[in-house]
Amino acid sequence: MATRRALHFVFKVGNRFQTARFYRDVLGMKILRHEEFEEGCKAACNGPYDGKWSKTMVGFGPEDDHFVAELTYNYGIGDYKLGNDFMGITLASRQAVSNARKLEWPLREVAEGVFETEAPGGYKFYLQNSSPPQSDPVLKVTLAVSDLQKSLNYWSNLLGMKIYEKDEEKQRALLGYADNQCKLELQGIQGAVEHAAAFGRIAFSCPKKELPDLEDLMKRQNQKILTPLVSLDTPGKATVQVVILADPDGHEICFVGDEAFRELSKMDPKGSKLLDDAMAADKSDEWFAKQNKLKASG
Repeated sequence: MATRRALHFVFKVGNRFQTARFYRDVLGMKILRHEEFEEGCKAACNGPYDGKWSKTMVGFGPEDDHFVAELTYNYGIGDYKLGNDFMGITLASRQAVSNARKLEWPLREVAEGVFETEAPGGYKFYLQNSSPPQSDPVLKVTLAVSDLQKSLNYWSNLLGMKIYEKDEEKQRALLGYADNQCKLELQGIQGAVEHAAAFGRIAFSCPKKELPDLEDLMKRQNQKILTPLVSLDTPGKATVQVVILADPDGHEICFVGDEAFRELSKMDPKGSKLLDDAMAADKSDEWFAKQNKLKASG
C-alpha cells in the first residue's frame, strides 16, 4: 500500500477570523488554497448542510508531501458541539510553541516539552517543543476507538495500513502507509465514541483505479459506505473521484483518486488573499449582531 497517502483532516469551523489566526499566526502554517461553494458538497465534505460554504486548506507545505488541515466553514453556523471522537493532532515545532507564547495563546504542558493547546472550536493540538524528525512537522492524528482490536482489523487488514506500534496495556496503536507520512493513532476509550455535530473526516489518496476495488471490498465485508464512488467538481479546477467510508466507530474516511487530487491540490499563491477577501465580504456576524441574534449551532 506504498501508493497510498495520508492527506488531511477535515474540521468544521464557526469563526474563520480566529481560526485563520490560530493556523497562520500560532502554528505558522500557510494558506495553501481557498475555495467558495454556493451549495453543499455531494460527498458531504462540509457536513450535512446544503447552503453556501467555503473550504480552506492550511499546512506547513504543499499537499503533495505534507499532511494538512481542511477548514470547512458553513455560512450562518457559528459553532459545532464537540464529541469525544477527535483526540488531537500532534506536531513538532519549536516555532509554534514560541508563537503561542508570544501571542499569549493558552498552552498547558502535559509532558516534558509537549504542550496542549486548542484551536477555535475546541479542537486539541499537541505541540512538541522540538525540531520535526521529518520534513512535515505534523506527526499524527489521534482518534478514539471503542474496541482497539476491531479497529486494527479494519484499518490494517481492510485498509492496508502498517501497524508501527501497539500497546495493549495503554490501549493504543500507531498506524501509517509510509515511514515519512503523518500517522494515525488509535486510542481506546471506555464506552461509545460520540461524534456530535463537530465530527471530522480523515482523507487519504490511492491510485484512481483502486477506488472501485476498495468500494467492492467494503461491500463484501459488510462495512459501511457513506458515499459510493462519486465525482466531485471544484469550479475551475480538476474533478476528483472519491468514496467515503466509515470505520467500526463511525469515523468518516475519504479515499480520493491520487492523480486528479494532485492537480486539484496544487498550491494557489492567491489562497491567503482569497480567504482574507472572503472573510471581509462575509457580513454575517454583523447581521446577527444587529438582529441581536446568535448564529445557529451545527
